[in-house]
Amino acid sequence: MRYADIVLPLAQPAYTFAVPDGMDPVEGQAVAVPLGRSKIYTGIVWRLHDRRPDCKTVKPILRTLNGDPLVGARMRALWEWIADYYMCTVGEVMRAALPTLMKPSARTEEEFAAGEYRPRTEWYVALAEELHDEARLHELFERLERRHATRQYDALLEVASTEGSDRIATGEVPRRLLHADLGVLQTMRGKGWLRMVERERTTEPPAAGGRFLLPELSAAQQGALDAIRRQFAGGTGTVLLQGVTGSGKTELYIHLIAEVLARGGDVLMLVPEIALTAQLIERMERIFGSRVTPYHSRLTNQKRTETYRRLNGSPGGEFVVGVRSSLFLPLHHLELIVVDEEHDPSYKQVDPSPRYQARDCAVVLGRLCGARVVLGSATPSLESWLNARSGKYGLAELTERYGDARPPQVVVSDTLRAVKRGERKVHFNKLLLDRMEETLAQGGQVMLFQNRRGFSPYVECGACGWTARCPDCNVTLTLHKASGQLVCHYCGHTEPVPTRCPACRVADVEPRGFGTEKVEEEIARLFPEARVVRLDRDAVTSERAFQAIVGGFAAHEYDILVGTQMITKGFDFGGVRLVGILNADNLLHSPDFRAGERAYQLMMQVAGRAGRRDEAGVVVIQTAEPQHPLIGQVVRGDYEGMVREQLSERQQFFYPPYARLVSLTLRHRDVQLLRRAAAALAARLRGRFGRRLLGPMAPPVDRIRGEYLVGLLLKIEAGASFARARRILADELTAWSGGESEFRNVTVVVDVDPQ
Repeated sequence: MRYADIVLPLAQPAYTFAVPDGMDPVEGQAVAVPLGRSKIYTGIVWRLHDRRPDCKTVKPILRTLNGDPLVGARMRALWEWIADYYMCTVGEVMRAALPTLMKPSARTEEEFAAGEYRPRTEWYVALAEELHDEARLHELFERLERRHATRQYDALLEVASTEGSDRIATGEVPRRLLHADLGVLQTMRGKGWLRMVERERTTEPPAAGGRFLLPELSAAQQGALDAIRRQFAGGTGTVLLQGVTGSGKTELYIHLIAEVLARGGDVLMLVPEIALTAQLIERMERIFGSRVTPYHSRLTNQKRTETYRRLNGSPGGEFVVGVRSSLFLPLHHLELIVVDEEHDPSYKQVDPSPRYQARDCAVVLGRLCGARVVLGSATPSLESWLNARSGKYGLAELTERYGDARPPQVVVSDTLRAVKRGERKVHFNKLLLDRMEETLAQGGQVMLFQNRRGFSPYVECGACGWTARCPDCNVTLTLHKASGQLVCHYCGHTEPVPTRCPACRVADVEPRGFGTEKVEEEIARLFPEARVVRLDRDAVTSERAFQAIVGGFAAHEYDILVGTQMITKGFDFGGVRLVGILNADNLLHSPDFRAGERAYQLMMQVAGRAGRRDEAGVVVIQTAEPQHPLIGQVVRGDYEGMVREQLSERQQFFYPPYARLVSLTLRHRDVQLLRRAAAALAARLRGRFGRRLLGPMAPPVDRIRGEYLVGLLLKIEAGASFARARRILADELTAWSGGESEFRNVTVVVDVDPQ
């Protein structure tokens, strides 16, 4: 009897099922299997063997779901690495890796069959075999013309004269390319003039090889490209491309991509967020045409599944541009992986499990596939910078902007001084307002960055100090003036703004602080002639809305763009002459050991939007701490100075890259039970890890969606075995929550390398 270990999309280990006689599944293939009393799941055959499991009954596989394996050997190895490193199950990786339609589940076979993916079908049309004779075809045309059968004449002419490039390999024409009515075509088929068949819609793979119109490179760019090629040729698998904003890193990507596609290899390009890199996608499509395959969560489930299936059978020459989940696509001829803006926090999956870091997984995938990896950034993560300096990664640098573009001038505006001198209007210092007026008068555009959306972070009663708080989370509610609602940015709870203070009934509540919505309103009041638009999660309700805002600003339909981090990524607006950072202080004082690094990266990214053509731009940073070392580093563009200072602090306080972190977050609705659970777990772990364990401690937001939270933090020094530490941690967690433990219902979220 043969058996198969099957991975299911659950937070469970693989289950073993019997392989029925006559069934011949292969590893990586999808199958339908029964679980429990009344559930059918899609599973992936992980291993085939002849070892019967130690249990009374072994359920059989119900049936196989497709002919070809969905998950190849190298991708299964990546799934296993992710599950091991990020302390989750392979089933949880499967849940993230496969499109929804490829893993149906149901309570009955009928429901399961109804939920299975069904390829889209369409009609394919071709001339009947006898009409391939030119004389007979002309005879039929003449007959239809004599009968004044205009619709049939036009349909026949359209099918007969469709360009060869529109025909698939069989010589058939997809119905969607014809203007003729389907009813007319069916009638002509009945008369034997046309051959029609309905089947799965065919997607033609990109042709191998091909020439592309590549951008010319400057001397600096050519030098960096040659450096990358030399290091790849010398056996270096991963190279960090560090180039200042506007230096033309994308041109280097294009040349490397073209080389791989020309020889029939596959390319994967990761971007932080697909919507925020629309200009990049558009540019790639101008050069590589239909070869560019976008992949992201905004695609329909049908489209994601079709893309997965097509790539799984592709002979090579594919170019995928996508977000972190693109890592799991079946690119069987992968030769190059590009991770653009490799420092971006969006590459880290926060929730749910697996909580993987796509940049690091891309390096592992490259090693498994023998592919080369390019990590690109103007402000690399400290980990990547240190890897490059230590020789683990290669390094190529671009230290000057492309063409005639000059670095922006960075000016610091002291907020406290402006207040004392009466030079501050609402949230804007006079220096910034004067620069804005000057820029607008010269026909330039302005970008204003405020890293907080909404109108006001909270509302407060001026008489008694009452603030509106979320009933399910320990946070204040944010005022969104456009909708007239108070909104929790953690759980989504909304409620109307009270007309009077609910506590004292004396006064109206007043907004405090400011977000992008308030900035937009105040700027429109201060500059009534200017056309102002806002770009944040509230303004972008759809892909169309996003494109309208970005496209409108690029076309100079707007003068001032107000936004959150969304405006810092991937944009190249030629008309921007001034960038204002309205409140640098909330970046500097985030309760995170990465706060300094992230603040520098964010300010340099948004500063890089200014003056990307021949005129130098200006960046105005408003801060109450103009003497802060990080502000000085931003002004000077002193990335190396920032790195040295941040690394010194991290070494002193034992943070990455000098230690590996594992964050444990315990959650439960009973706060007393939660505290006992955290204390018991901390005692167990401290017995194994000693001073490496910190906590228990309450996080800044200690209640979300009605559940209380307590945190523990494990630090493992860089020289110790991190794999062994994870194994010990997993064993202790099992012992702590297993059996009849009173803590078995306490949820523990394990986050390896938390961001």
